[in-house]
Amino acid sequence: MEMKSDIKEYKNVWVYAEQRDGVLMPIVIELLGEGKKLAKELGVELCAVLLGHNVGKLKDELVKYGADKVYYMDNPDLENYLTDIHTKIIVESVNKYKPEVVLVGATHIGRDLGPRVSSRLNTGLTADCTKLDIDPETRNLRQTRPAFGGNLMATIICPDNRPQMSTVRQGVMDKAVADDSRKGEFVELDVEITEADKFVKFIDKVKTKKDAISLTDANFIVSGGLGVKEKEGFKLLQELADKLGGVVGASRAAVDAGWIDHAYQVGQTGTTVKPNIYIACGISGAIQHLAGMQSSDIIVAINIDPSAPIFEIADYRIVGDLYEIVPKLIELLDDEQRIEALIESRKIKAN
Repeated sequence: MEMKSDIKEYKNVWVYAEQRDGVLMPIVIELLGEGKKLAKELGVELCAVLLGHNVGKLKDELVKYGADKVYYMDNPDLENYLTDIHTKIIVESVNKYKPEVVLVGATHIGRDLGPRVSSRLNTGLTADCTKLDIDPETRNLRQTRPAFGGNLMATIICPDNRPQMSTVRQGVMDKAVADDSRKGEFVELDVEITEADKFVKFIDKVKTKKDAISLTDANFIVSGGLGVKEKEGFKLLQELADKLGGVVGASRAAVDAGWIDHAYQVGQTGTTVKPNIYIACGISGAIQHLAGMQSSDIIVAINIDPSAPIFEIADYRIVGDLYEIVPKLIELLDDEQRIEALIESRKIKAN
């Protein structure tokens, strides 16, 4: 890469505020929380970039969650995500306003958008980061991500080019806390969209089963692995999840066995989650699965094998057959007073 001579002109932390149908994606709130920490260390502003149509209400929401400034563009051509148009707007805006850090969620859209933007800007991008911090001496962004199948963590820097860009895995950063009293600045982006920019035409949007599954937002997740033994076993886990007001998850082994759809997979090659309570049923604890759920507030592991690796990170360890234990948990949860006491004792926010 060609070294940029004006590297000191770049400042501020930008967060790409991904929205769908006028709703901010949960990863945006995480990025604002992490971006605020980075901006504070650098002594700069935290900014959000919002693209869409009829999304004016989201500008105030972004400020409420920590953005000092919101760069926005509201245009009918931005109602649905189209790679080429979004890339053009962000590239031109970065060249004009020169942020030193740009954070994008590692969603399907973010993984499409981030590399295209970084390539056109002639800068680097570290994908699927799980940790970010600032080197106080160099102001370089230290970007940490799993490498070699999750067997080690690599920390990557981009010392010679700006902006420093990262896509960030969902569910690994603490969400920003809303503050309704915050005030921010709004800057409208002036980028011309021509017919020549519209390489792709949007025809229709079809929602799949995965769109209905909110693993990243769930306070309670009940996951099953090979110990579930069969597809029908997930009906029992679903019953427990329903009692808790949560959702069902699964290990890769259960997905590969054909017992449940990949949309439910938790782990390095699935979804990273951070619920209040994660109940692992019949999951041995492969490192790839642990990478996707070990940040959960409370981990309950149920396994017939007392030496299962999952027990090493579990807060509560239950050695036994899940087909005996899970029905007993469901029976206990039928007593509303018991679950209310549990919620209060752990200060868990109920759904």
